[in-house]
Amino acid sequence: MPSSLDALLARLAKTVPAGWDLGLDRMRRVLARLGDPQRAIPPVIHVAGTNGKGSTTAFLRAMLEASGRRVHVYTSPHLVRFAERVRVAGAIATDAALAEAIARAEAANDGEPITFFELATIAAFLLFAETPADVTLLEVGLGGRLDATNVVENRLVSVITPISMDHEAFLGDTLEKIAAEKAGIVERGRPVVASPQEDAVVAVLERAAARAGVRLALGGREWSASEDGGRLIFQSERGLIDLPMPRLLGPHQVENAGTAIAALEAAGFDLDAETIGRGLTSVDWPARMQPLTRGALVDRAPPGAEIWLDGGHNPGAGVRIAATLAALGRRAPRPLHLIAGLLETKDPFGFFAPFAGLVDTVTTVPITGGEHPGRDPEALAALLRDRLGLAATAAGSVGGALDDLRAGADATPQRILIGGSLYLAGEVLRENGTPPV
Repeated sequence: MPSSLDALLARLAKTVPAGWDLGLDRMRRVLARLGDPQRAIPPVIHVAGTNGKGSTTAFLRAMLEASGRRVHVYTSPHLVRFAERVRVAGAIATDAALAEAIARAEAANDGEPITFFELATIAAFLLFAETPADVTLLEVGLGGRLDATNVVENRLVSVITPISMDHEAFLGDTLEKIAAEKAGIVERGRPVVASPQEDAVVAVLERAAARAGVRLALGGREWSASEDGGRLIFQSERGLIDLPMPRLLGPHQVENAGTAIAALEAAGFDLDAETIGRGLTSVDWPARMQPLTRGALVDRAPPGAEIWLDGGHNPGAGVRIAATLAALGRRAPRPLHLIAGLLETKDPFGFFAPFAGLVDTVTTVPITGGEHPGRDPEALAALLRDRLGLAATAAGSVGGALDDLRAGADATPQRILIGGSLYLAGEVLRENGTPPV
């Protein structure tokens, strides 16, 4: 039965723009009418970047909670339930509480122009201001400088995860322009931590840090994180920490974990190795190389298949996912199949090129739940065959693609990645019966 939140979201979907209209004036106007709740939320760790924002935020939450701290978290998009975007002192907000907060934001807006993301962000600030906690983790929605989250003024640290090409229509058509937008969250006198970046990005971040009067703590320079003998080795000016490998799979997650540790150090948190290790091994972030081991869709896969779900959707994500699968293949070779859908707004060549020569087959599927239309599966498969030489065919759904793989599989255990879109990942978790908790 639909909740009051479902009904409210359905109504707003018809009356409030769902896309992006970057700017802070609307946020400041409505927040002022509500008493500026953003000034009453616990101190903020603000996270921007192209790839790894969500995973880095998840590592931050896991380590802070392992230390006994209460943490508010705001992320986007959600996978299955809208309320996944807002964690209040460690728990996903209830539908009722979030509906009431969004309704308050809408009433304060009083019919003036505003976007849906802005209403949701204001609602999160209301809930965070009214519930005690120690830290607030804010993930930027798009860009940084003009993102709705960038009205906060009480940052402990600004964090910039890896920057690559994405959302060019909003952020600019070069890495430097995109980096400048994301560096807009850097606050004067407050530390800034960045993952390892391309040289062009580093130059932009250095200038932003200089303007803010702070030093950039850059991965690969002021700090490093690497795997050595099945352990994560983190090193900074404070010394070396020998840690367990993170629960999230992939070499990029070592980097994301390192970014989170460096951010906590810069913010003044003095966590010991045992606490950090508990966070690394307990972290949970669905649809990021998430293993699917049970559920309605898993039952349709070839017997004994190893199934992974990842919502990465841009060229940088394609490189990281392909590297993770290649490492899996070296340790335990299996035939590899990719089931993927892509939004019309995403670059198909940039995302799929890293899989050329790695996957045995690609099955393209539709995306039905996104704010933007998905690419036609038949047209996308033809594009991948003609331009990248991939053995690509189309199916009507993820379930249908799994049925086809099951019908054509021999006794060899298979490896399957389902990916290309967070919206597709949400559909998979919903249909599989394994939503985030």
